[in-house]
Amino acid sequence: QDEEKWDFVLVSDIHEVGSEKEIKRKKFLDELSKKGFTIKKIEDKKLFYGVRAPKQIFQKYQGLLRKPDNRLQNPNVHQDIPVTTRIRIVNFILQNTTTPDLEKLHDLMKKKVFEATFPLHKKEEAREFLKEKWARWRGIFCQQPIEKIRCYFGEKVALYFAWLGWYTCLLGIAAAVGTVVFVAGITVFSSSQVSKEICEASNTIMCPLCDQKCSFWLLSDTCTYAKVTHMIDNEGTVLFAMFMAIWATVFLELWKRQRATVVTNWDLNRWDEEEEELAMELINNLQHEPQQYQHSYFRSTIILLLVLLMIAVLIGIAHALVIYRVIAMALFTQSNFTFLREQANMMAVMTGAVLHYITIVIMTKVNRRVALYLCDLEKPRTFSQRENNFTVKIFTFQFFTNFSSLIYIAFFLGRINGHPGNYVRIAGKWRLEECHPSGCITDLFIQMAIIMLLKQTISNVMEYLVPWIAHKLRKKQQRPKKRHMILGEEEEAEDPCKRQWLSNYQLNEVNIFSLFDEFLEMVIQYSFTTIFVAAFPLAPLLAFCNNLFEIRLDAIKMMRLCRRMVPRKANDIGIWLHVLEAIGILAVIGNGLVIAITSDFIPMQVYKYTYSPCMTENNTGVDCLTGYINHSLSTFRIQDFEPYTNGEPGLALTGLCCRYRDYRNADDYSYTVQFWHIFAARLAFLILFEHVALCVKLIAAWYVPDVPQSVKNQLLDRKHSNLREELRWVMPQKV
Repeated sequence: QDEEKWDFVLVSDIHEVGSEKEIKRKKFLDELSKKGFTIKKIEDKKLFYGVRAPKQIFQKYQGLLRKPDNRLQNPNVHQDIPVTTRIRIVNFILQNTTTPDLEKLHDLMKKKVFEATFPLHKKEEAREFLKEKWARWRGIFCQQPIEKIRCYFGEKVALYFAWLGWYTCLLGIAAAVGTVVFVAGITVFSSSQVSKEICEASNTIMCPLCDQKCSFWLLSDTCTYAKVTHMIDNEGTVLFAMFMAIWATVFLELWKRQRATVVTNWDLNRWDEEEEELAMELINNLQHEPQQYQHSYFRSTIILLLVLLMIAVLIGIAHALVIYRVIAMALFTQSNFTFLREQANMMAVMTGAVLHYITIVIMTKVNRRVALYLCDLEKPRTFSQRENNFTVKIFTFQFFTNFSSLIYIAFFLGRINGHPGNYVRIAGKWRLEECHPSGCITDLFIQMAIIMLLKQTISNVMEYLVPWIAHKLRKKQQRPKKRHMILGEEEEAEDPCKRQWLSNYQLNEVNIFSLFDEFLEMVIQYSFTTIFVAAFPLAPLLAFCNNLFEIRLDAIKMMRLCRRMVPRKANDIGIWLHVLEAIGILAVIGNGLVIAITSDFIPMQVYKYTYSPCMTENNTGVDCLTGYINHSLSTFRIQDFEPYTNGEPGLALTGLCCRYRDYRNADDYSYTVQFWHIFAARLAFLILFEHVALCVKLIAAWYVPDVPQSVKNQLLDRKHSNLREELRWVMPQKV
């Protein structure tokens, strides 16, 4: 039975005898044979080669990486190594075996000499347990068996699921607080003084929102929109933004503690990735010389310029989305359909959000290709270094792809569009969008809601359906050949390996970045959950619900729909931790800017404590925000409109003036003193908020130790015990 345990399977098309591909395949397999590998060939519609490494390879590995104290105590003992380690070593040797033509497996697969290479899903105890208890939808609320995941998929996958489970657990707290803030906003849906003033402003005539078919309109027509805006934009939002800044820090600090506990239990504190890679290089080739560290300033400069160029392209795409919204707004307002004309702004925002999602889907594929190309230019020394470089680049590109449009809506929409009589125009024709008199935060809310909902529904459905359909199609196409029996001929017993190898081949392919894709998806979600959460308090709730399904979805994919991943050893989540810490800082800056610039929180506070009836008339019997809307609207004389603005003057005949959202003088349209008061208050709040939030983050990071005391004591006892044992070995007669 042991003889039939195969480490890897190589799959190839059936090539003609003597063809170039057949010769290259034979040369590669001969090289494996020279290293002591056992090779078994099975022919079906494809050629399958099972390979098994000799025991000497694993004994060398154990000897090279055994701890000094263990080497002294057990100089000749070779225990069985874990299956995950065995697969990892064999994969390394396969990938680094060179033919006489100086070609490696990667080159042969590019030339279609081999079609696939994969370790086998076997009937191990861990696999059966994971299939039944973990990769099931019914276990959605159950704790994950991290130790079993480690035994089957290795430490890196186990750490991913440990991190994802921990993130989801703490996300439940943020989701609960966010939901309370949102529900509190709903309870004051109609009680806001600002909303009441907008709803009662039946005599306030507003300037047209476009040049041609847009008429003057009454402020009271947007009563519902104003109520929705206040539901999102209130004092609770400010507190929630501060809470999320602290939450992000506490989450990372608690994860560091959780990771320290897990890694200590796995005895990986002193594990060195570079040492292990050098050991496997020497096992594969005793004459191997390590590749030296190198750095080229010229190459780094070129890569930096190319990265900046790609970022400029992504920002250009965001500009294209802005232009779409502007043109869509103009076309909707000129539509023959009454609904489209009346809801032109809402339709432009919603269709813009859907277009942004489509852009994200397309650019994700482009970003991956560009990031890989840049990594190839860098020529990293090791795979780990290549993965880190790739992570930084792809996250940077994805960040700008996902957030450029949101940054425009949050911080530029309605602030760079000019004013009546002097609008900023695209190509001298189309006016930039304006904000509603109650603020721009609802636009940001809609954009985030649509993108998150689409990403978490369509993307997740596709993430499951595509592998499932692909698996079914491959299974149908790759049914084993049936031999036609001749009368009287005895049926030949089928090789037990054939069915197992074929069923594994029919599963979907995995690559070195399969786990990376899952991490990237979650880190982008984490960005949505923290950076603009002040505008969308429901983001943590959506993320929490998504993650409950994501864990089981990933489990089902890995166990049932995809080939077995090559296990990788790790003692942390790598550079992703630094990315998450950077997002935590961006979250403080982003939420501070949303409250200071996007929200109307600061203008209302300035009015309340400077210009309101409570301050000017000492009138305590009225709401201090009484008169805020009138105070925040400027007056424009209709005769000062540009010639091609064709607003219908019917409503404005009485006053010959219309109102618009801004703080400008009625005579020369220059900024008023109030504008500069609010500008100074916004700046002061931003500086104060960010400094307070960052200080709280630093205090939280200091207050919560990265490593629990129990883990430190466990490591201390382990070191002490090892030293005592070593001392007994060196000086047995005196101890």
